[in-house]
Formats: sequence, structure tokens, C-alpha cells
Amino acid sequence: MHEIEMHEVSEEFARCWQTAGQHLQTHIQGPLRSWLKANLIPPFLEHLSFRLGNQLFFLRIEDVDGQLQVPGSRKGLWTIAEGCKGYACLMPMRRRAGCWLADEAGWGLLDAETGRSIDPITLVSEECIEMTDWELQDFAVQIVRDELQKSGRKLMSWHGNPAVDPSIWFVGGHFASVIVANAKDAFDPTGVVPATPLWRGHALTVSFEGLVARPVGRAGSLDWAE
Repeated sequence: MHEIEMHEVSEEFARCWQTAGQHLQTHIQGPLRSWLKANLIPPFLEHLSFRLGNQLFFLRIEDVDGQLQVPGSRKGLWTIAEGCKGYACLMPMRRRAGCWLADEAGWGLLDAETGRSIDPITLVSEECIEMTDWELQDFAVQIVRDELQKSGRKLMSWHGNPAVDPSIWFVGGHFASVIVANAKDAFDPTGVVPATPLWRGHALTVSFEGLVARPVGRAGSLDWAE
């Protein structure tokens, strides 16, 4: 059993969160298209997360003056960063003259473990990094979530932790199967040519044939295969 904390978000935290996201968008000097979490829907392991090249960054916003009610915890941040083999970052924010501002220079990010400043661009490399189970689960959740939204379903919440079931909460209980493969996979049925790993940031092929009804009383769930 997993205890999932569904924190409420205050209006003041929402303003702080929005300013933090705008700061990141501005600093990269262009739209950051690879957001992983960019909403205020609980649960909160991180407050914002994004992929830049072959690296993942998970952010927790904190008020340097300790006056802001902040959902989630550093433990949750470390959990998702470790599960996805990404960087756990803190983004200290300070309220001045009624406005929120990043308290650190540059990107405004600190390594959650060392407290040192982080520049995400300098951490990106050409190394091929295989996707983790957490990443693949989160990707599959996005596929199903987008389909549910297109079909008019009322979504309540979702997450990408492969150890927690269900993955998506929406009105009506179903099971979803998603198959993901590298777009350059040979798809050799004999197995002579091995399957190509799922490299982070590389093109993927997806097969999703819709929802399968589950017994009454069960929330929406999801499974994936590669």
C-alpha cells in the first residue's frame, strides 16, 4: 500500500509557481517544450520538471523566508529524481514588494543535495541514456491521459510511479495497455535482431488501442510493455 498525499494549493503558491516557470522559460531564451510536469494537479513529488536534451530536471520550489505553504516534500523530490535518474533541484523564491522572484542567479536552481548552483545546459551531453521504468510509465500515462481528454473524460489526477496502482484517476474505471518501442527498432519477430533500447529524448513508436473496462469500484489504471 502506498499513501498518496493530495495537497491543496494556495493562491499565493500558485502565483509563486507561475513566476518560477516563467523565469525558466525566459532564461532558456525560448519555449521549453519538453515539460514533464507543468501543472498544479496533485500529487506533488515535484512542482515542475522538464527534459533538456538527454537530462531530466525535477524542481521543488521553496520560500527562502519560510512563510509560504508549499505542497509536497524534499523526500518526494528525491524519490522521483532517483527513480528517473534525473537531477533533484531546489528553486528558492523570495517575495519582494508583493512579487515573487528567483532568489538565485542564472537559472535559479540549486542541487538539492549539495546546495550548489545548477546550469542545466552544461549538464546535457551526447550520451545515449536508456529510459527508466519511471520515465516509460510517465510517458504511457501521458498517452492515455491525452486520449481521455480528447474523448471528454473528466480527469481528477495522475502520476508516473510504476509501483503505484492506479496511475490515473478519472470518472469511470478502466485498464489501459500501451506498447512503446524505439522508432528505429527492427521489430524482428525471430529475435535474431535484438530490440533497440528506448533512448531518452529519441523518437518512439507507440501502440495504444484504447481502454478496457474494469470491475465497478476500481479506479482507472494503466500498464505498458516495451
